[in-house]
Amino acid sequence: MHFSGTDDYVATDDLKVAVNAAITLERPLLVKGEPGTGKTELARQIAGALGVPMLEWNIKSTTKAQQGLYEYDAVSRLRDSQLGDPKVNDVKNYIKQGKLWQAFTADERVVLLIDEIDKADIEFPNDLLQELDKMEFHVYETGETVKAEKRPIVIITSNNEKELPDAFLRRCFFHYIRFPDAQTMARIVDVHFPNIKRDLLQEALTQFYKVRETPGLKKKPSTSEVLDWLKLLLAEDLEAEALRADPTAALPKMHGALLKNEQDVHLFERLAFAARRKA
Repeated sequence: MHFSGTDDYVATDDLKVAVNAAITLERPLLVKGEPGTGKTELARQIAGALGVPMLEWNIKSTTKAQQGLYEYDAVSRLRDSQLGDPKVNDVKNYIKQGKLWQAFTADERVVLLIDEIDKADIEFPNDLLQELDKMEFHVYETGETVKAEKRPIVIITSNNEKELPDAFLRRCFFHYIRFPDAQTMARIVDVHFPNIKRDLLQEALTQFYKVRETPGLKKKPSTSEVLDWLKLLLAEDLEAEALRADPTAALPKMHGALLKNEQDVHLFERLAFAARRKA
């Protein structure tokens, strides 16, 4: 299996190398980067390019590693036993398979996405060490061992909200998705808006990177946000001239797509006020 990118996803050469290295080594690919840089979408594109199914495990702050393996519903079994339900005699009726179990027992090799692993408790990655390394786990209620017949391609994403344990990192192939430069961003935009006018694109990206590079910005706009912004600009049928930056203007047009908190809005208002005083 070899990943060479897709028509719908701009993958840099180093990202392609990372994906194929993880596939060859049969190790999880740990992908870090700013929110909105396409980490989750990467897994979907890999599955599509390789023609295999994808299973998605979205991690939350309350998610436990055991849920990825299986969950045993002891409460339902107790209730059914009180009602005299004959299915209580088979414990398998009360075991719910998790995403890892489904991936290990799939009829074909699958892509397993473990999305935003850094949202979970700090012990979460350590609790999955052996399962991801050996690709097997034991089901204590039934005494069986679930082992991957076809080792899944595991993609793990992180927004870097917390550090991951060294023991976990040793078992992964790591790649950091850098924020796209203007040239790469233009290629990404072309995928989504192939008919956009060149002068509008150039002016929009110029303004976008000025916003991103503004000192003191609390939340820098991401790739997904610039795409939303461009969609709004195209919907308004704006020309590049109408978009050109006015040093006395407080905020960029349709700024709500780029600036997502009041602190950053106030920052731009203060900068505009200072520019007006200088003028």
